[in-house]
Amino acid sequence: MFGGGGGGMNPRKMKQMMEQMGIDMEDIDAEEVIIRTGEEELYFTDADVQLMEAQGQKTYQIVGDPESRALSGGDGGSDDTTDDDGGVDPQDIEIVAQRAGVSEEDAREALETNDGDLAAAVADLE
Repeated sequence: MFGGGGGGMNPRKMKQMMEQMGIDMEDIDAEEVIIRTGEEELYFTDADVQLMEAQGQKTYQIVGDPESRALSGGDGGSDDTTDDDGGVDPQDIEIVAQRAGVSEEDAREALETNDGDLAAAVADLE
């Protein structure tokens, strides 16, 4: 679209043009991004996130390969992503253990204590 030809536009020139139009771009150092819909979560662990601000509106662009996870019912119902020990998602245990640098047993306990809240579990363990 811009610049003709197959190579696209020089990134520096593109940035100059955006500044002239009053558009600010900023890279966000995100550790994780979760998009929750009615049926699933799209979980990005290694995403590139950019914030673009123009005319007072903020737009976030996420580039990465998400993991799709089904949402559980929330009232103790069982689904295929939970185990038999307290209903904690095994993938969540792995994520918390990796982020906090602890054993999976410690990660499971932290998740159970924090009602499955990944961020709170990691914060408790750090």
